[in-house]
Parts: sequence; C-alpha cells; structure tokens
Amino acid sequence: MNKLFLIAGPCVIESEENVMLIAEKMKKIAEYVDIDYYFKASFDKANRTSIASYRGPGIDKGLQILRKVKDTYGLKIATDIHEAWQAKKAADVADIIQIPAFLCRQTDLLVAAAETGKIINVKKAQFLAPWDMKNVVTKLEESGNRNILLCERGTAFGYNTLVVDMTGIMEMKKLGYPVVFDATHSVQKPGGNGINTGGNREYVEPLAKAAVAAGADALFFEVHPDPDNALSDGPNMVRLDEFKDILERVLKVYNAVH
Repeated sequence: MNKLFLIAGPCVIESEENVMLIAEKMKKIAEYVDIDYYFKASFDKANRTSIASYRGPGIDKGLQILRKVKDTYGLKIATDIHEAWQAKKAADVADIIQIPAFLCRQTDLLVAAAETGKIINVKKAQFLAPWDMKNVVTKLEESGNRNILLCERGTAFGYNTLVVDMTGIMEMKKLGYPVVFDATHSVQKPGGNGINTGGNREYVEPLAKAAVAAGADALFFEVHPDPDNALSDGPNMVRLDEFKDILERVLKVYNAVH
C-alpha cells in the first residue's frame, strides 16, 4: 500500500443535518489533498461511560442517514457494530465494518463481520499487546475474510490514561495486513471526566505524524464542527475547520518517509 488512506467523520450520528454538513466538507478536503477516503460515523455508541450519555439514532435510522451520505456525495462508508446480528444490516451500506476495541476478541462478532465479505477494521483492545492481534486475524481468516485492517488506538496505562507505543504499529504490520492509526481515540482519557471520557486533542497531530513515520498505512480521525459541544468524544475530536491543515502537515511526514 503506497498511498495513505483516511477514515474520518463524527464520533456518532447526532443528526442528519450534522452528518451531511461534515460529509460535504470532508469530501472537499479529501479531493483537495488527493487521498482515498472513507466517511465514518456510528449509529450507536454502546460503550458510553454513563447510562445517561447519548448513544445515537439506532441502526435503522443511522444506516438510512449513512446511505444518504453515500448516495449524495459518492463517499465510501465506515461504521462500527457491537452485536453479531448487526453485521449483515450494516454491510448493506458500509464498505468498512469496524470492530470496537473492547470487542475485538468476541468470536461471534468477528465471524459475522467476516462473513459479510466487507473490509474489517479491528481496533486493538486497550488491554492487548500488538502481537496478540494474531488470534484476531486468525478468526477472520478462518471465517473466509482477508480484507483486514488492524487499528492501533492506544494502550491502557494506569488510571484514565492511554499511551501509544509506536513499535506496536511495526509489530502489527508483521501480521501481513495494513495498520490504521486512530489519532483521536489515542488521546482519550477513558472515564477521565467522571461520567464521560476526557481527552486532549492538542496531541492528535503529533501522534499522527509519529504514526505515519513509524509505518502506519492509514489514519483514523474523528472530526466535528464544534467538538466542545459534541454529544460524544468531544475532548479528543478535531475541529472540522482545522482538519485540512492538520492533514496536510501529516501528509508531508508520510510522503517524506515513503
């Protein structure tokens, strides 16, 4: 893989209007920098810290909105699933089916995702070593799918803290599949705000640069017009109006080492 590709969009579908606004701007950015792009948004965030936190519109309404993004802007779609029965429905719209980090060892979920034949992006759990992803890969391969992406999103280190070991990118690449670096979730502070997750978006760009220098094949960003008032993952999401400049600077590093 010689050309960096990008998975990016809002953490969760807040409204059709919000999603369409982000998709329109992201399409222009992707075309401007000439990058292979997948629009990402979740129809449900089933792993929120608090039971009171916003989760999304649900699978039916959410996929309807994502279908509109695809039909209106011609964008490829990435979305995540949390239960095995969701895989087939999501595959009707999504080009990439994403497996959340906490669920990356769930065999039934992996098998159902693999059987769709779609690209499967598996986020490495915060509690796994990079080489432990070999077992995840085997489950997908044995289920007949080799369209696999492995995603680094930080490792739990003490309380409410994640760290990124860039050697993990190189270790996962040894498994024979492209590695995605999740630049925004890697700066999370899980549960750091008590009833929701904290984060520090000022570290997103430096970590993304380090990741592509270490060999990451793709980048994952969550972007939002107003992260401070977003309904999920606001502290670590990138401001939409700043994203083009950030991406251009990261691409300079990528191009320098490839």
